[in-house]
Amino acid sequence: MAVKIRFARLGCKHRPFYRIVVADSESRRDGKFIQVVGFYDPLAAKEDTKKMSLNYDRAKYWLSVGAQPSDPVRRILMQAGLIEPPSMVVMARKGGEGGSNDDQA
Repeated sequence: MAVKIRFARLGCKHRPFYRIVVADSESRRDGKFIQVVGFYDPLAAKEDTKKMSLNYDRAKYWLSVGAQPSDPVRRILMQAGLIEPPSMVVMARKGGEGGSNDDQA
């Protein structure tokens, strides 16, 4: 049984409201879940305290047991500091190690 941390949609038409739930990966989006970990309201103001709530202890527990977050939930967990952001890849220049083209002229 693979466990996912993902959104379950609530609210009415054109007014979404999401619960952050821990569920079996094969259950439906709004179907059976194991535990509610928090909520997310995308229409709330950015400064509003009711935009997002997360139970850090339970989220940390489920991540430690191997639950995989979905991409939107991964962004929220990164903002909360529970997951480290992916490392940035630095690409080398096409011409090689040289930084500028001034020495060629």
